[in-house]
Amino acid sequence: MLGGNNPIRVQSMCNTDTKDVEATVKQILELEKKGCEIIRVAVPGMEAAKAIGAIKKKINIPLVADIHFDHKLALESIKQGVDKVRINPGNIGSEEKVKAVVDACKEKNIPIRIGVNGGSLEKDLLEKYGQTPKAAVESALRHVQILEELDFHDILISIKFSEVPPMIEAYRLLAKKIDYPLHLGVTHAGTPFTGTIKNAIGIGTLVGQGIGATLRVSLTGSLEEEIKVGYAILESLGKRKKKFEMISCPSCGRCEIDIVSLAQKTEKLLEKINKPIKVAVMGCIVNGPGEAKEADIGIAGGHGKAILFAKGKVLKTVPEKEIFKALEKEIKKITS
Repeated sequence: MLGGNNPIRVQSMCNTDTKDVEATVKQILELEKKGCEIIRVAVPGMEAAKAIGAIKKKINIPLVADIHFDHKLALESIKQGVDKVRINPGNIGSEEKVKAVVDACKEKNIPIRIGVNGGSLEKDLLEKYGQTPKAAVESALRHVQILEELDFHDILISIKFSEVPPMIEAYRLLAKKIDYPLHLGVTHAGTPFTGTIKNAIGIGTLVGQGIGATLRVSLTGSLEEEIKVGYAILESLGKRKKKFEMISCPSCGRCEIDIVSLAQKTEKLLEKINKPIKVAVMGCIVNGPGEAKEADIGIAGGHGKAILFAKGKVLKTVPEKEIFKALEKEIKKITS
């Protein structure tokens, strides 16, 4: 379930050829392990639509068919047991075709996601408003009206831009006009570094204001990274319980140990642990037990050594070459 008091769901989209059932299923199962809760696949042709049934049988999370223009692909995907259809009713032709899709969705209790993209708005709206949030919102409302006139209300809406300010403004405007759940995202956000920043600001701003039912972090890179960033955004806003929390200092002239390498190794260790724990990796005694006294376990560096502490209480001092092993041992003791 999406919207209301339900958790904000993290999703992604396969980059496999949907016709290749084995590759698509393999990718989805790998994403499930990373925490993906909804998965979307491209349906560019009838072969892809017919593959939906075989894929659906082998996965455990809801499957969304991403369809453009051809209503027959939507009908076949529905027949194959898809869980949601992403299609813009204003782009698939006659009212008769739209009604056929709506009727099929009603029969199977399948929702429709309306997906508006700031880069592909209707010509008349571009002429009237330009490529603006106002144009995108009006486009979304047109699609909603088509469905509502057919007495269909099981609707989800996305209204994406590739830049953050118009994306935020568009979702805010839309949220004031409708009560349907919203799917958040910054489209074409870029590579992991740039894309993570843009998604964190755009999605994070809206979620912090109570807007959004589900999200996809769009990155030109690893799909697993999309899931990881999505959860990190929600965890940082208190919308998901953290699997772990690591606090680490940025390093400065007082630091006399290799804090960067130590923090990286510690984070990789924590990613494999499923029990909640707070770990501190601090470069010096100034930022040590005092500032990190809430940590379940932590270290604070000194000259070629570090103190190991728990809840602000010093346990022992260890030489630099033994710091990670000592920290690892205590982490495993706490989480075992």
